[in-house]
Amino acid sequence: MRVAIVHDWLTTWAGAECVLERLLALMPQADLYSSIDVLPAEYRAGLLGHTPRTTMLQHVPRLAENYRLLLPLMPMAIKTWDFSGYDLIVSSSHAIAKGITVPKGVRHVCYCHTPMRYAWDLESSYLDTSGFSGPKAWAARQVLSQLRNWDRRSADGVTEFVANSSYIAARIKRCYGRDSVVVYPPVDTDGFTPGEAPRTATFVTAGRIVQYKRVDLLVEAFRLRPDKQLLVIGDGPARAEMAAGAPPNVHFTGRLPLPQLRAHLQVARAFLFAAEEDFGITPLEAQSCGTPVIAFGRGAATETIRGLTHDSPTGVFFGAQTPHAIVRALNDFEAHETKITAKACRENAQRFSTTRFDSEIRNVLGLADVKTANSALVTRAT
Repeated sequence: MRVAIVHDWLTTWAGAECVLERLLALMPQADLYSSIDVLPAEYRAGLLGHTPRTTMLQHVPRLAENYRLLLPLMPMAIKTWDFSGYDLIVSSSHAIAKGITVPKGVRHVCYCHTPMRYAWDLESSYLDTSGFSGPKAWAARQVLSQLRNWDRRSADGVTEFVANSSYIAARIKRCYGRDSVVVYPPVDTDGFTPGEAPRTATFVTAGRIVQYKRVDLLVEAFRLRPDKQLLVIGDGPARAEMAAGAPPNVHFTGRLPLPQLRAHLQVARAFLFAAEEDFGITPLEAQSCGTPVIAFGRGAATETIRGLTHDSPTGVFFGAQTPHAIVRALNDFEAHETKITAKACRENAQRFSTTRFDSEIRNVLGLADVKTANSALVTRAT
């Protein structure tokens, strides 16, 4: 069986790339396609020896810096790929991968991380990140409208959708009018384990520092609680400005290697998460280390974190994306902290293990008898 795996783009290592690694491990004979490939050397081990086939956009100058501006050109660029002769195509898509041209009769399974964020839900964020204003912003909105229409139409080329959460399954239904089966992404519960060092009083957050992650709200919440310490792990376009204006009890580390990230999660008093996220692997990595999570109670967090009303809670939810709501959640956590055990956090995270993902995606793809390539999860960007 000839298999093609199609990924949006390779620029860093995050949740979508963790899924890609497992797909490559399960289908080591597959050919890999990606619109562009500027993946740093330290993450290339996760491709398990595959060299992706890219598009003409690969030759754009300063590609690593400018790839976001190429989004309007990507639907056209991926049309140049020829998938004749393949028996199965698996796309790992949060943007454009699912929009490939599929030969008649070929099965196309889309593992959908989300319908295209930029076109549906994050238009303002995309425009802010791009720095557009005035006529440029107006033109960009027209382009995003066209992308939204293309994204909707391209769903017709998908045989079956797999959603990364029930939250995204509902979005797929709303945007595309299609049903989907839920297979949660893999969480490295073997790599993220409770540590032996004692817990500290420091709260931690980690991830890409981009607008929709709402790290700014956490910074402002801790400005209101100067008696508490917050450690912000990660990098992104908003980091410099945010760090420059942060109060003295909020510290930014930049991106850290996996062992250091894990060490911080193991000793944190709690992990904070302010985004309305499609899935969110890092809060589960924290729970896998036995660490409670304080999170915005929207998105897939409600599927991966057990609130205080649960018999075995693993965290606390706040109901609004505001600094004051986060402060109230901190107060709730302090009042009920003894109800949340490291054992409960760890057991909850294990529901999302890599072994579980492999089994479920095998069943969807019909790979029950296919041998899996050996691989180790690589250090991913935070």
